[in-house]
Amino acid sequence: MEGREWDWEKEAEKSILLKAVSRWRENKSSWFKSSFSRLPETVRVNPLHHDQAWVEGWLSNLGAKEIKWFSGPGSAWKLPFVRGSAEGEVKTILSALHKTGRVTRQEEVSMLPVLALNPEPGEIVLDLCASPGSKTTQICEHMGDSGAVVANEIISGRVNTLVSNIQRHSCKSSLVVQHDGRHIPMVPMEGYDRVLIDAPCTGSGTTRKNPDVWRKWIPSAGLSLHELQYNLLKRGIAVTKPGGRIVYSTCSLDPVENEAVVSRILLEGGVKIISARREISEIPSDPGMTEWDVLDDNGDTVDKEELPEYLDSSYVSEVSSQLDLCMRIWNDKIDGGGFFLAIFQKNEPSDRMDKNENNEKLPHLIEDHSSYPQPVGEEMSVKFLEKWENIPPYLWNRGKSLIWSTEEIYKIWSSDRLRRKNRNLIPGKRWHPLKVIHLGLIIAKIRKGKLERISSKAVRPLREYIFGSFIQVDREIIDSILMGEAPEYNRVIKNGEMSKGSFVLFDNSGLLLSVWIGKKVTAMISNEERIILRKIRNL
Repeated sequence: MEGREWDWEKEAEKSILLKAVSRWRENKSSWFKSSFSRLPETVRVNPLHHDQAWVEGWLSNLGAKEIKWFSGPGSAWKLPFVRGSAEGEVKTILSALHKTGRVTRQEEVSMLPVLALNPEPGEIVLDLCASPGSKTTQICEHMGDSGAVVANEIISGRVNTLVSNIQRHSCKSSLVVQHDGRHIPMVPMEGYDRVLIDAPCTGSGTTRKNPDVWRKWIPSAGLSLHELQYNLLKRGIAVTKPGGRIVYSTCSLDPVENEAVVSRILLEGGVKIISARREISEIPSDPGMTEWDVLDDNGDTVDKEELPEYLDSSYVSEVSSQLDLCMRIWNDKIDGGGFFLAIFQKNEPSDRMDKNENNEKLPHLIEDHSSYPQPVGEEMSVKFLEKWENIPPYLWNRGKSLIWSTEEIYKIWSSDRLRRKNRNLIPGKRWHPLKVIHLGLIIAKIRKGKLERISSKAVRPLREYIFGSFIQVDREIIDSILMGEAPEYNRVIKNGEMSKGSFVLFDNSGLLLSVWIGKKVTAMISNEERIILRKIRNL
């Protein structure tokens, strides 16, 4: 390990990145010395999970320290070892906590954009560049059981990762869509309350996580991304409600990807910039840069005559005084990675909501793809009532899945929307033009129009709504099932006859266990869930 780190340092000493940093700040040696050691393992505890207190106790007993500046909901913790180095039972438990959605492994500085966004329950929020999903799930934690978090990702492989992380987290407020973020549809028509653009970047601030950055980073990479970053931010602003908040962030140190993007937006008007350092004052940071040089791939200054005007800091001097409201985080100021953050508030009236405009319905309405989720119909609702005696609101059917969402997600589906430069009105009760990949919390599987089994992740939120599928048993019964036994039917169902199928067992401790009752009773939970429940019950 020491040899590898020595190689990284040798590589870094001759890197273009180090030469660039010497142009971007004073005392490059302080930053350089803080850019090698591996990052500590950091996690965010999910406040939507009923085991939050137990998880925090386990972390504390492990020697983890709570991150004081993290303002929740939930909590964030720094563990006493570097990323990926956990061993033995600690490794097993930590992995199981992550896979069951009780914690999310996330770099410390990566938690900042959502704190800056400050979403509130009931709002409709867009995460424009959402994968892998750690920020999306953090927004969902702010939402609680209300609101909608539209998580967008364009690349199919990254969409799959995003969906996996959202399903692991088990939140009702998520809606995953797949669009080019530069052209994401204006749905809902009124716009979003808040928009996060955690933009694709060169990652020049991630040397502690990705040491290959020392070898691979070149200034032209940032120049090639600038236009994409600008257009993503521009579209994010366009789909925000007047008065709404927009957060732009990168894990890059390069002003071409940061202040140059922000200044270009400020010159166009329509938004005002808010002091990020005042909003998140607890963490050490520097103000944004007001002057910068654009570099070539040798780390030398590019002649301004060869640059587009918007990359020249002297050209944007009329807004340069506002750039110090941005937030820069350097490795030597925090025990983490480098980061950039800017907060905007939209202040221009939206021409999309002109109620006097005569919009015509599209002559040929496009129906939703058969794979898109649709609200549960009356016939299916009756069947569910027979099984459960009561059902929660805002249920959807997609293939063999029964899905539970929030009221705000239903409003997105049911509301009208405009297309073709606001000339055409598309009536609601459809997803089009959104390309929907996933939504909400899967609560059960359906087979031949009937409920087949309840999802283990949904049993606790369902408890206050449904009654017919819950059976109280002695603690010893649940303990034996968690230890791998499959008790006989008569040992669990002692009084009367009960149909076979999917049920939830509970005992006096409050634990809920999804099971299948046939001749024997078997747990319908993942191996990771079994590991955590055994640990909680000291089995």
